[in-house]
Amino acid sequence: MKSITLTAMLLVSLFSFAQNEKETTEKKFAFKGSIDAYYRTNVTAPNDENQIAPATSFADTAGFSLGMGNLIASYEKGKAGAVADLVFGPRGEAASATELNQLFAFYNISENTKLTFGKFNTYLGYEVISPVGNFNYSTSYLFSNGPFSHTGLKADFTLSEDFSLMLGVFNQTDVTEFNPNGSYAVGAQLGYSDQYLNLLYDKAGLGFEIDYTGGFDATDAFFIGINAAYADNEGEGFYGVDLYPQYTLSDSFSLGLRGEYFQTQSDAIDNDLSVIALTLTGSYMVDDLIIKPELRFDNGSEDIFIDTDLMATKSLGSFVVAAIYKF
Repeated sequence: MKSITLTAMLLVSLFSFAQNEKETTEKKFAFKGSIDAYYRTNVTAPNDENQIAPATSFADTAGFSLGMGNLIASYEKGKAGAVADLVFGPRGEAASATELNQLFAFYNISENTKLTFGKFNTYLGYEVISPVGNFNYSTSYLFSNGPFSHTGLKADFTLSEDFSLMLGVFNQTDVTEFNPNGSYAVGAQLGYSDQYLNLLYDKAGLGFEIDYTGGFDATDAFFIGINAAYADNEGEGFYGVDLYPQYTLSDSFSLGLRGEYFQTQSDAIDNDLSVIALTLTGSYMVDDLIIKPELRFDNGSEDIFIDTDLMATKSLGSFVVAAIYKF
């Protein structure tokens, strides 16, 4: 009887060990992506001139235009894994020197510590390259003037339920395929309850940037996002603040406003340029298809645009409607 009991216990132990071993070495493969296209027209300027548009990234060509195709494959086995993020089309080309938007491997040292090695999108700012991750389709001046991506090594630490910390060393900002001059950048991020303080020092590139990104739920239906940044590289740089109030009207429709103040700064120029930009965006979801109509108004401190009479003017009104499909 004892022999039978011992044998049964041994079989149970072996089965449990096999199950645990299977779980720890389980292979996880995921594939996702998106495509986007848009129509853009100037309301207060002609559309037959070369790219009269805000000096921001993406969504800046007239008529029916392409965004990008985005394919993301990830694979994880045990504690290690890798991600390959490919982009095709004008938006991807503007954001990345090659089709490799992101390409990195990672290793989970423990439940609270993760190392990432390779090319990955920046941790600074409220907006991202993929339109799936943004409420507004066009992008802000803060996003367009900050970094897009880094190549290097970073370590992410979960300090508690509320606190997180990231430390990293990278090549020169947005020079992501190799290191051209032996100069390196260092960065850090301190997070608390979805509020993030970001730091980057890159002497050969952007210089020093401090950035705050966060937001809060005013009500169940009303969210306010915030982004503020200051950057300086030996007297050249920028600063600004963006507010992102967003209101959910139904399960399928939301309305959001981006209000931005952006200021360049230069020791060599007496009158630095400033811009106030207001962008009102609707977001309508039909299954995995997102339709985004968007009305944007940019007003500069100087005559940086052209009106319908081809005269220099401080302001520009434009309209965009975008279609984004995610899978």
